[in-house]
Parts: sequence; C-alpha cells; structure tokens
Amino acid sequence: MTAPEKVPLRNIVAVAGGLIGAFMAVLNIQVVNTSLPDIQGGIGAGLDDGGWISTAYLIGEIVVIPLSGWLTTVFSLRRYLIANTALFLLFSAACGLVTTFPEMVALRALQGFAGGVLIPLGLLCVMTLLPERTRPVGFAVFALSATFAPAIGPTIGGAITDLYGWRYIFFLNLVPGALMLSALVWGLKPAPMQLEKFWQGDWLGVITMSVGLSTLQVVLEEGNKDDWFGSPLILRLSIVSAISLVAFLVQELRPGNKAPLVNLYLFTRRNFAFSSIANSMLGFVLYSAVYLIPLYLAVVHGYSAEQAGLVMAWIGLPQLLIIPFSPYLMRRIDPRLLLGAGLLLFTISSFMNMNLGPDDSGPQMLVPNLIRAIGQALVFPSMTLIATAGIPLKDAGSASVLFNMLRNLGGAIGIAVVQTFLTNREKFHSAIITPDISLLNPATQQRLQMLQNYFMAHGMNDPSAAQAQAVQLLGVTVRLQADYFAYGDAFALLGAAMLVSIAATACLQKVTGHAAPGGH
Repeated sequence: MTAPEKVPLRNIVAVAGGLIGAFMAVLNIQVVNTSLPDIQGGIGAGLDDGGWISTAYLIGEIVVIPLSGWLTTVFSLRRYLIANTALFLLFSAACGLVTTFPEMVALRALQGFAGGVLIPLGLLCVMTLLPERTRPVGFAVFALSATFAPAIGPTIGGAITDLYGWRYIFFLNLVPGALMLSALVWGLKPAPMQLEKFWQGDWLGVITMSVGLSTLQVVLEEGNKDDWFGSPLILRLSIVSAISLVAFLVQELRPGNKAPLVNLYLFTRRNFAFSSIANSMLGFVLYSAVYLIPLYLAVVHGYSAEQAGLVMAWIGLPQLLIIPFSPYLMRRIDPRLLLGAGLLLFTISSFMNMNLGPDDSGPQMLVPNLIRAIGQALVFPSMTLIATAGIPLKDAGSASVLFNMLRNLGGAIGIAVVQTFLTNREKFHSAIITPDISLLNPATQQRLQMLQNYFMAHGMNDPSAAQAQAVQLLGVTVRLQADYFAYGDAFALLGAAMLVSIAATACLQKVTGHAAPGGH
C-alpha cells in the first residue's frame, strides 16, 4: 500500500494527463459517429459522402499510431505529446467552425493524425513513468479509454447534439484538453531531441506502412457500401494495401534493418503474442457491439440517437464502479483468470442477444449490457498487464504502438464484417420468409383482409387504397422479421469471435509477481 507514495508527484500528474488524452481521442470517434446525420446536414454533405467524415479521422489515426514510438524517440515524449495535444485541440475547434464538406474532411484527417498519438502515448506514460508495482492502477485507468469511452460516447454525443447542436461536440475537447496540457507541461521532464534518428529512420517501413494501413482503412470503411470487390476502386486499393503491408513485414523483419519502425519480434514473446490475438478480437467485438446496438435500436425500434445512447450508458457506467477495484483484484487473483472470466461474461452477453423479437428493445437489453460491462471492466486491465509484463523499457514504445494498433484495426475489421454480415443475413432471411407469405396463400389472404378492414374502419374509404396499405404493411412486417433474425445472427457472430479470445487466453503463461496471494 506504500508503493504509490514512492512515485514522484510529477510522474503521477503526467500519467494523468496522458490518460486524459487517450480517453478524449477514443471518445471523439464515437461522439462524432453518433452525430454524423446532423453534421452532414449542417455542412451540406450527401448521404454517401458523410462517411468520409469518420473515415478521414480513422485514416489519420491508424497511420500515426505505428509512427508514435519512433517519433517519440526523435522529439522526446514531452515535446511530441504536448505538441500533438495542442494540435488535436486546435483541429477540434476548427472542425466545429467549418462550413463546407471538403474543409471538414481535411480537418478531420489532421485531427486524427494528432489524436491518434494520444492513445499509445497514454499507455507509454503508464509503462515508463510508473514503477512496475503501481502500473496495474495505470492500466485500470487506461481501460476507461479503451472500453468505457466507446460505450459512453453515443450517450454524450446524442445529448450534446440534441441540446446544443453538433458543433459543440468538437468544442467538448477543449476543457479537458486544457487540463491535459497543463498536466503534461508541469509533469513531463524535458529530454533532449535525437534528430539524427529522424534522418536515420526506417523510411521504407514508414512509407509501406502508411500506404498499406490507409488504403486498408478505406477498403474497410467503404467496401460494404460499394459491393466490395465488385468495385474497381476497392479492388485496386485492396491490392495496393496487400502489397504494401507484405513489403512492410519483410522490411521490419529483415536481418539488416538495424532501426525498424516497430519491433515485430515482440510477437516471439508468448504472452504478448496471445494477448495481442485476444486484444484484436476484443477490438473486433467491442467496436462492433458499439456499432450494432444503436443501429438495431434505431432501425428496428425507431430510437433516436439520445435514446440509443441511454441504452449504451448501461455498458459504460457500471465500469466506473468496477474498474477501480481491478488493481486490488490483480494483486490477489491470477490476471489470466480475471481475463478469462471477463471474456466469458462478454461472450455470454453476446449470445443472450441472439433471439431478438418485437419485444426486445432497450429495456430488454439491460441485463446483457450489465453483464457486458462487468466483463469489459475485468478484461482490459488484466490483458494490458499480461501483455506488457517483462517487456524492457527500450521496447515499451513498440509494445504500446502494436497493442493499440491491433485493437483499433480489429475494430475496423469487425465493423466492416458486421455490416456485410447484416446485409447478407437480412437478404437470406427475407428469401426464406417471403415464399411463406405468397398472395396465393390462404393465411396471407386472410391477414391482408383483416388489415384492409382495419384501415377502412379507421377512416380509409377506398377499398383499393386500403388493400395497397395492407400489402405495404405486410411487406414492412416481413422486413422487420428478417431484421430481427439478422441482428440476432450478428450478435451470435460476436459471441463466436469472443471464443477466439478465450482460446488465446488459455495459452497464456502465468505473470509472476502480480497475481499470487499476498504478492505486490
């Protein structure tokens, strides 16, 4: 209990500042996604163009995350983190003032390029500024950015947009950003720059990684809308991405590369490798669920963004009560058991949403959401502890970069997979249901007659118009039934994906010095 007192106050303040940044960067994505329809209307963007407001940010983020470790050694943690915090706040404010679609896309890309730095460097602050015995506390707070922020984002975004307008979701970052800047300026110690490492950097790795990940992000974001490889653009971008990423792997693993962009040999460490698999699948399921639940509530039950956000709050808020106890639990229980238990709860919550129907709206999702919240609170602190245990400080930057990049990449792949899966399963179930409601079927004819009589009894005098309305309503009913089945299948897919994480967890080795009873 005395260990935290040995940590210098400046380090604690700096870590707190870094963690605020990580939380803001992740929260920003979900808040903006919730408000996209309002933003599109405000700047005159078309329905097909609006997705680029999110895609631009994600491209900047996914490209800069792998660069962060290298650029931190070049400019120093203090300079690089403070500069990108200031830029993130500047571009956030600028996004709130734009009036045209091209301006918004350009500024969102710059905002993502600055904001993406805050996520891995928040974890790097925990790994380098806290002694090993107190890192579980830092990992627990960092978990709020990884799992709490995506869950609470739709709630905050919906509420601010409804109350004040979409521009204020960008100004939301300014107050905590000012606190973060103050904490970093006071808490981080100055360190000399090593500009020679910039010119000696792995530029082939930088170029191949940037091209590969940016084109992959576009493919994942736009693929379902453009019919995947049926689109020449998506096909070409996929080929470019595959070639670039293979070239990147070859370059990073080449024996003659003395200064690789990231140390991929960290994957030879058993716990880091299997934790990374579990982490990627966690990103797949976590971000897919954050996408899927509000979409289901909006499409099938007509929920507004604010109403869907209130449902999502029950995934986020309980974590505030549970995560503070995770350092205590990790000192007394094997982190592998905590991780496995959390993943199992997450899996159960997904399978609980398999059999959806007309009565399954927000209130019926309360119990699965609470179970998911408990699972998420147990998963991330223990997973981060297991993945980073024993990694030398010289590799902390690479470890943080890889760990965060894989979770984000898993999320991008997950959302793309779920979008396509939903589309295909809705078509599949519609094809199965439709033959059973043929107009030649007596039961169908009886149902249509009942609906026609209902409409005529409620003020519709024209029999042919009443019949047309009855047929239209029957078609809507079929579509809704297919949607129930399709969304249920999607939740089952998420449950199956979590089983992969559980299998990876079973391959982890025990982390010494943290989990034994009475350990420190």
